Amino acid sequence: MGKAYNVMAATCPSRTVLHRIGARWTVFIVNALADGPRRFTELKAHIQGITPKVLTETLRSLEVDGLISRREYVANPPHVEYALTPLGRSLLIPLRAVRAWAEQHVPDIEAARARHEDQAAAPTL
Repeated sequence: MGKAYNVMAATCPSRTVLHRIGARWTVFIVNALADGPRRFTELKAHIQGITPKVLTETLRSLEVDGLISRREYVANPPHVEYALTPLGRSLLIPLRAVRAWAEQHVPDIEAARARHEDQAAAPTL
């Protein structure tokens, strides 16, 4: 039987895994690579709002963690493609569920925020 991990334990290495998955741009990059390899410029165009610096840093981190692969092509001009590894592909299942939940519950979250703002703005007696 394998080692048991507990993300609630302060020193458990599963926390770094959860941190990577929960990092702001990880979800977007993994989803952007779901249909196959993409070049850096394709990723940047597809993921609106990400800066080149943050995209580079996140791609490097995902590569170190084994979630994506980086393939250099010797061409003129040279280019690089990024793709999900089998480990990265396995992350699509839970991320798709989270994405579907988020998209389905936008009206609920917006309504809760509006109620909160209304309560905060209401005069206290």
